[in-house]
Amino acid sequence: MRGATRTTMTRRALAAAGAVALTATACGGGSTASGGAGAQSGVVRAFWTDPQHPVEPANTNEVQGGKVLDMISRGLMKYNPTTGKAENAVAESIETDDQQNFTIKLEKGWKFSDGTPVTAKSFVDAWNYGALVTNKQVNSYFFQYIEGYEDVHPEKGKPKAKKLAGLKVQDDHTFTVKLNQKFSLWPQTLGYSAYAPLPKSFFTDHDAWLTKPVGNGPYKVDSYTKGQSMKLSRNKYYAGEDKPQNKGVELKVYTDQNTGYTDLQAGNLDVVDELPAGQLKNAKRDLEGRYINQPAGITQTISFPMYDKKWQSKKAAMVRRGLSRAIDRKEVTEKIYHGTREPATDLTSPVLKTSGGYKPGLCGDACEYDPKAARKLIKQGGGLPGGKITLTSNVDTGSHRQWMEAVCNSINRALGKNNACTINPVPTFSKFRSDISDKKMKGMFRTGWQMDYPLIQNFIQPIYYTDASSNDSGFSDPQVDKLIDQANAATDEKSAVRLFQQAEKRILETFPAIPLWYQNGNAGYSSRVSNVKLNPFSVPVFTDIKVK
Repeated sequence: MRGATRTTMTRRALAAAGAVALTATACGGGSTASGGAGAQSGVVRAFWTDPQHPVEPANTNEVQGGKVLDMISRGLMKYNPTTGKAENAVAESIETDDQQNFTIKLEKGWKFSDGTPVTAKSFVDAWNYGALVTNKQVNSYFFQYIEGYEDVHPEKGKPKAKKLAGLKVQDDHTFTVKLNQKFSLWPQTLGYSAYAPLPKSFFTDHDAWLTKPVGNGPYKVDSYTKGQSMKLSRNKYYAGEDKPQNKGVELKVYTDQNTGYTDLQAGNLDVVDELPAGQLKNAKRDLEGRYINQPAGITQTISFPMYDKKWQSKKAAMVRRGLSRAIDRKEVTEKIYHGTREPATDLTSPVLKTSGGYKPGLCGDACEYDPKAARKLIKQGGGLPGGKITLTSNVDTGSHRQWMEAVCNSINRALGKNNACTINPVPTFSKFRSDISDKKMKGMFRTGWQMDYPLIQNFIQPIYYTDASSNDSGFSDPQVDKLIDQANAATDEKSAVRLFQQAEKRILETFPAIPLWYQNGNAGYSSRVSNVKLNPFSVPVFTDIKVK
């Protein structure tokens, strides 16, 4: 998941049960619980917050737990830390003749950190466990494309089966997968942590495994004390090429971003990848250039309640486009975010450039600031429903109150009215999500997305396909659904991308959501470390970090 805006973002795949898919927990008040500057030789000290759930592949849908899974597990695929392209990891090959039936062969020699082998059964057992409704795994929806998912994970009642019918172990290093629909890009989704293999110990002593997770990644967990730190060291059995360039990582728990930033400046931390919004304008200077600001697979949008009759007419689409034209994205991103956001011109992300999934400008002039055009469109659309509009978001994390006020101020200036747009701040993220799930939205509301995997499909299908469970707006268009189905059935990636872009273009004709900006990943690091970089998900590439 990692999910809606992580510092409040959702990352999800088609029918996830909610829009919080890896929530980057922005920190509240307080100070570090781990304290002290004592640095172990060769070990990277990094900013962290306690995960929402115990760290296990199918039950971790937020950024902090995801960081750990990225370090201690490897799936069939992995994503190149520079390009984001899917590459084989444990998989030797993934083959299909019909885009629906896949034969997966594993590379030999892979082991878990307890020395036991990684086999085809390690994957099949893990996926069956993750999909079964009675195991209550938050990432179960990632297995929804596999034949038999509805039997193991019914919407209501008890499951009819305990195993996915589409999974079959052929031998120690081979298994087959049958999907319930054609999905040519499915193999490229398999780098997501929900698909990680699990050792026998996960099933024989689950509680002990949760206390000290065992995976097949470059690091192993040595200890975890909630509220203080998690310590990881090299996994001597790791079979991948990206072996750690350091002796380990200590994830130090903080409850306040500003405290973490202060500790970074004082040399008590080596890497902070959640810089406080108030420090962004000073970070490069404060850290003497040891500052990273790069595109990430994160977008911010404003959605409309398309389930509300007053927003369903063709005229209402003109009002939505008019509101979009009343927002000065450039001013907001410069004054509030200091170059860490870029005005959006489509519904995807610039990080998809390497896969051909990013096509800037699809939004057209609807994403260009023009007060005169905004007033004209809103007038032609019959005016704002009730004469005014509200913008709703939670305000307990991130800088949501600041940008909401800036957006409403921009709309009010463009329309020449002081209170045409007002903000509706919701105290907590959980209450905000509950109101969205219960379809209580009346006007504009914040929606965001952090990709699960670097494919255009992940920015379109989970959010805009009819009844997809991250479809918070209730948008539905049979032609869009048809184009998405055709894209999934395409026999090559270029054809699939082209069809997804056609679907995106049609979505933007109806305009159920206003693209606001693309979010960058940003981080700071100490003079004690080098070769620090972020991957396209805005997570540090810990294996590459060197300690001086």
